[in-house]
Amino acid sequence: MFGISFNDIRDFLTDPEMMVMAVSAILVFATIVTLAGPMMGGDNLDKRVKSVRNRREELRKRNREQLEANSRGRGGGSIRSVEAKGVMRKVVDSLNLQKAFEDPALQMKLQQAGFRGSRPAVTFYFFRLTMPFILLAGALFYVFMVNDFGLPTITRVCFSLGFGMLGYYAPNLYLSNAAANRQQSIMGSFPDGLDLLLICVEAGMSIEAAFHKVASEIGNQSLELAEELSLTTAELAYLPDRRIAYENLAKRTNHPGVKAVCTSLIQAERYGTPLGQALRVMAKENRDMRLANAEKKAAALPAKLTVPMIVFFLPVLFVVILGPAIIRFNSM
Repeated sequence: MFGISFNDIRDFLTDPEMMVMAVSAILVFATIVTLAGPMMGGDNLDKRVKSVRNRREELRKRNREQLEANSRGRGGGSIRSVEAKGVMRKVVDSLNLQKAFEDPALQMKLQQAGFRGSRPAVTFYFFRLTMPFILLAGALFYVFMVNDFGLPTITRVCFSLGFGMLGYYAPNLYLSNAAANRQQSIMGSFPDGLDLLLICVEAGMSIEAAFHKVASEIGNQSLELAEELSLTTAELAYLPDRRIAYENLAKRTNHPGVKAVCTSLIQAERYGTPLGQALRVMAKENRDMRLANAEKKAAALPAKLTVPMIVFFLPVLFVVILGPAIIRFNSM
């Protein structure tokens, strides 16, 4: 109808100039999204606070169920998250993927990456099943129908199988990357949050009120840390043992500085030691830890700049120095 054949589409997709233009367009778009992301993320804090409210409601239901169970002479109930519905849930339940891809540490990994409830787990299992087939089918279509790169059949099949294997590990890689980015954000803002927590405690606030105040103030600097502190506030209010709330905070953040502070809070709760003094020591240690990390990155910078200088700076320098001499020699 439009006079475009399959060969024209294949030539368009395999044209090196078009591929370079497409990659450049994707990189420019990613740069714009990265720069404009903080300006467009004004409602992220509200969304995360809403998720914390949902968690608070779950804890409240658990507390109520435990009270009702104790009054009836039975054991306590468990926290019930909002069940995930839809096609993903049906596929996961019908194929029993939770048992096939059983991972005891999955829930903790999801919490460290900022995902809570049953829906992220169902999504993870679904994509771990489908991503290998999607990437395998896409790679087979490209190397057999679009561009074979002059490779033999067995090489193209192995190339496609490699993409399928990559699809199997892609959900884990995404989860690990999300957890690492979240931990980095928490590490950068936790010393400041700990200073605010120390000020609130020394001003006479309770630990729950101090956590709530710090969460509301630190949100502009780190949404992740604000979310974790708000969730800890909810758990301190509704969990039967405050020690569990501190341990959950240490596990979710997976940061040595937060773990040390949580250990100090647990010891202060157990032995009645002054909380302000322990927080002051922890604040100094976390600031020293952040300074040590900055010095470590600065010390590794010269080694990292060696290759870019050789590849990008030295050729330009040679052109600037030798260019006039070469031009004068050719003009003689």
